[in-house]
Amino acid sequence: MNSLRFLALSLTLVVAPWSTADELNGQDFPTDDPIIRAIWAQGMEAGSQVESLAQALMDSIGPRLSGSPGQRASWEWALSMYENWDVPARTEQYGTWRGWDRGYTHIDLVEPRRRTLNGTMLAWSPGTDGPVEGEVVVLPTLRSQAEFDAWIPTVSGKFVALWYAEPTCRAPESWQALATEESQRRLQALQQSVQAEWSSTTQGAGGVGRLAAAVEAAGAVGIIISRWSNGWGANKIFESYTGRIPSLHLSCEDYGLVHRLASNEQGPVLRVDAQAEFLGEVPVSNVVGELRGTELPNEYVVLNAHFDSWDGASGATDNGTGTIMMMEAMRILKTVLPEPRRTILVAHWGGEEQGTNGSLAFAEDHSEVIDGLQAAFNQDNGTWRVDAFKMQDFPEAAENWDRWLSVIPRDITQHTELDLMVVPESGSSDEASFICRGAQGFRLMSHYPDYRQYTWHTDLDTYDKIVLDDLRNNATLVAMLAYMASEDPRRTSNARPPLPAGQQRRGCRTPQRNSGN
Repeated sequence: MNSLRFLALSLTLVVAPWSTADELNGQDFPTDDPIIRAIWAQGMEAGSQVESLAQALMDSIGPRLSGSPGQRASWEWALSMYENWDVPARTEQYGTWRGWDRGYTHIDLVEPRRRTLNGTMLAWSPGTDGPVEGEVVVLPTLRSQAEFDAWIPTVSGKFVALWYAEPTCRAPESWQALATEESQRRLQALQQSVQAEWSSTTQGAGGVGRLAAAVEAAGAVGIIISRWSNGWGANKIFESYTGRIPSLHLSCEDYGLVHRLASNEQGPVLRVDAQAEFLGEVPVSNVVGELRGTELPNEYVVLNAHFDSWDGASGATDNGTGTIMMMEAMRILKTVLPEPRRTILVAHWGGEEQGTNGSLAFAEDHSEVIDGLQAAFNQDNGTWRVDAFKMQDFPEAAENWDRWLSVIPRDITQHTELDLMVVPESGSSDEASFICRGAQGFRLMSHYPDYRQYTWHTDLDTYDKIVLDDLRNNATLVAMLAYMASEDPRRTSNARPPLPAGQQRRGCRTPQRNSGN
């Protein structure tokens, strides 16, 4: 058994049932620490504010696309909440981004029958100047430059369906549970064939982006795509491929309808009325709150989650829940620990969806935080309870984690397995902005496959997907971790194990501080 594996197993024992716990209001506490008990009362009982915070952010403000009015509104809302809680907070501008304001999108099938379609513009898409009608044509299989040159003039005045149509929009788990093996084999073969044929055509044209540019230059009135997320009604919504005509996304079901009509020469015609306004380069910022340390003000505990989102839905689980988790934890800490030993920061990053730009810029601009970091706790995936602490590249920090976890009530951990495997890696979200500088960034993970399939960057990422009990649990958990890290008499170690021969750690990339427009 290697040392890292042994360490992981020894840490897992921390979350076993407590033999020395006493009972208070039906809850087992492994400690008499009054702050831990006060955090519990604020976070898990009547004091919790996660429901009202989540409803206001997801329903009233909604998505927080970089450069959008929604992003600015979210900063102002967060600052107002911190002011209400008497937590000093500020925005820190790190750059600019292309400003864009989404209006409504109406997409109707008007021939050969009438139907309002389920779809929207992609982020940063141009709108239309009033309603536009056009026939739909599909991207054919193109095997040569000559075939492409013969086809491209035919798109003038048309909507071009640039994606392939899924053979089924039935969720994979439904096929696995109910279909015959023969049906599943046929479906898989058809899916592979359709995707391979489309990939061959798009790659031959230089990729979807270059193909979209060629279609736009040839006079098309819009492009249509569909990026299904392999679940019931779930579709990925990303950014526009075009600069002058609308880039539209249709649901898997409605894209399939339009694509089949066009493929069978049944004359589908769309009527599109889409509003959007470009706002030029606008400021982008992080929101940072602070509880100043009394004994060790130059050592830091950082609670962090990205605030920005895509705008296909409300940005609820990516990353509204992480945002609310950190806000609620900071509110709790201000209430029960107004004068922490170390400085506790809360950071709501901008630009994570464009490559962790906000956190990278903060780390680049605040060397004092990097040098004095005790721990940075990041959360960036959905709802459900935290079920893993990714210790990343800092195995010697396990000694501190052992102490921190030893005080957490079992009710917070009893439904999960806390995987404390220590593996050298650079992180996959904003924790990477600390790790790449050798500072102790840790990831708090929730169940990933469900999130990835149904809400990650999809049009289903809405308030109703939040599990409020789990969000209360997670906010209470991170408040307890922050308290323990702040008061811990020992610094966490940032020592990193040597990598195998031939491997090296990735350095920090430079943050992109403007959109490049």
